[in-house]
Amino acid sequence: MRSLRRALPFWLSLGMIPLAVLGATVGGWTTALLPVYGWMLVTVLDAILGLNDENPDPATPESDLLWYRTITMIWFPIQFVTIFGLIWWVTHTSHLGTLEILVLFFGVGVISGTVGIVYSHELLHQKNRLERWLGDLLLASVLYSHFRTEHLLVHHRHVGTPRDAVTARYNEGFHHFFFRVLRECPASAWRAEVQMLARAGKGPFDARNPFWRYAALQLAMLALALILGGWMGLGLFLFQAFIAVWQLELTNYVEHYGLTRKHLGEGRYEHVLPRHSWNASHTASNWLLINLQRHSDHHYKPDRRFPLLQTYTEEDAPQLPFGYPAMTTMALIPPLWRRRMNPRVRAWRKKYYPEITDWKPYNRGETPLPRGA
Repeated sequence: MRSLRRALPFWLSLGMIPLAVLGATVGGWTTALLPVYGWMLVTVLDAILGLNDENPDPATPESDLLWYRTITMIWFPIQFVTIFGLIWWVTHTSHLGTLEILVLFFGVGVISGTVGIVYSHELLHQKNRLERWLGDLLLASVLYSHFRTEHLLVHHRHVGTPRDAVTARYNEGFHHFFFRVLRECPASAWRAEVQMLARAGKGPFDARNPFWRYAALQLAMLALALILGGWMGLGLFLFQAFIAVWQLELTNYVEHYGLTRKHLGEGRYEHVLPRHSWNASHTASNWLLINLQRHSDHHYKPDRRFPLLQTYTEEDAPQLPFGYPAMTTMALIPPLWRRRMNPRVRAWRKKYYPEITDWKPYNRGETPLPRGA
């Protein structure tokens, strides 16, 4: 029971489901409660609860993590029923207006993006097949299955280099970053899988290419939305998927903005270090995002389960002034973001890389690609 009590704060995400039901049945202003909960309430709680710098024992046995793992493993059926149940509901009832429906499904995108993709990220890093399948299903429900490949084969290997599209460049506004990532990442993920197949002596269209699984799962989701809600249902499914992806890339933008690895010459880069991720120890947003903000440790031990991730001091890793919900909101206003974050990036560069005098190639992503990329 003690482990359950300690894990319960990480079940904060479940509070979104009754809000979705309330918005769908009552309508009006209640349809806006989901983004208010996911962004504003969590940010207020961060301000009240402050920072949590406690580091759990990384040697904690897996058996003690049951209640932490449970929330990530039950989330796919919860999200699946929420998305498709609401698609059926709004297309078979008439008490919600167009604006109410759009606001409601914006909130559904908050569920599938803020929670669903974050949980899929945790699941995809694990070794057992069930969790990885659940992660695939969550990504298929937002039509972003290639994220699995891009994250595991590209981002973790090449973060902080030009090969990693989701390392946001210094002075790059979020809106430019977002459409650049949408354009570059699917092709980048395909290239990574083709390279892996080639090393095994297989061609790009081999059955082991996961892109065929990605396509089948996503087509199944699209077909179900069409069956349950017709063209309107399909449109709402696409809308919530877009909002989910938009939120994922907002988070990606914040996580590594301006933090580049030093080029050592001939396509060689320094090892990934804690200094190459922005961190936040804010209590409530780490509950909602299952410690995603302890991002440096995630890059150090990618398969370490979220309750065991370690936090770092400001001496070892750069710290954000607020949790991710507040920072992603700030990122939507590029002048405000630059005013707050660019001085932090410049201070980071001066602290760790005083020997680098010309940052222009790093700013433009023009340093050489990593060897083997």
